[in-house]
Amino acid sequence: MAAQNAPSQAPIWTAVIYAAVVVIGLLLEFLGFDRGSDLFLLAGILAILGVVLFAPAVWALRSAGSARDARTDRLVEALERLAQEQALSDDARRVLNRRHERGILCRAIEEDIAREDWDAATVLVKELAERFGYRQEAEEFRQRIESVRARTTDVKVSDAIRNLDALIVRRQWDEASAEASRITRVYAESPRVEGLRHRVERARGQYKADLERRFLHAAKDERAEEAHELLKELDQYLTEAEAEPYQELARGVIGKARENLGVQFKLAAQDRDWARAADVGERIIRDFPNTRMAEEIRAVIDGIRERAAMQQRA
Repeated sequence: MAAQNAPSQAPIWTAVIYAAVVVIGLLLEFLGFDRGSDLFLLAGILAILGVVLFAPAVWALRSAGSARDARTDRLVEALERLAQEQALSDDARRVLNRRHERGILCRAIEEDIAREDWDAATVLVKELAERFGYRQEAEEFRQRIESVRARTTDVKVSDAIRNLDALIVRRQWDEASAEASRITRVYAESPRVEGLRHRVERARGQYKADLERRFLHAAKDERAEEAHELLKELDQYLTEAEAEPYQELARGVIGKARENLGVQFKLAAQDRDWARAADVGERIIRDFPNTRMAEEIRAVIDGIRERAAMQQRA
């Protein structure tokens, strides 16, 4: 209390001293005039000027000193509190700060949930329950994490399966098989990813069976060109052992398709339909490159293309 009263009393005593100096200066002036003494006059003037000149500066310095004293007092109090807290045990400090730390931990859990970092959020929830004792709140967080995680994972699995189905529809079997493996690895906890690789294999097998059936029907109905196109596609699915039963039928289909194309080429040339002749000739060269027919067409195909271009311009 004495330290607090001293600053308030100091300005009063300072004012009293300054007033006394001013009174003495006036008395010296009076004596100087009365006795005609220049020394008294000079002393009085100096006393009064000293008060006038130095009083504001001294007052400002004293005020600044009082402010510094006040700041120093606050700093001392803060250091004393810090020393008291340092003297506390870790458990005691944890009790004092647990509300603040709980708020920080809950915000961190919310951020991990927003980032879909489920493992990190689960670790923090365990910390909230075991270290701080908020088991009820931790359980609520845990249920929320599981719910959001399941919902988010289900959406991602649905998108991935749609992409897989698109690959199957486009008959991109290698890409579909790789995608099925990736989905199974990434979303192993989802029951929806079970059997995706078998799903691709089953779709491939069904398409292969459909090709075989269409090929056999086309060959039976002597639709040679259609059967030939189906045979070329089917060849990508058959192993050597699987293709063996079709060899004889395939030779017949290939021969019939070649003959049909040869007839179409001759008719187009006779009709001077050079564009049609060029198209059929290129098909023969592409599909039957090692035949005598293809060799003959190679010798004349350039002239046929020129005539087709002139015919188109005309």
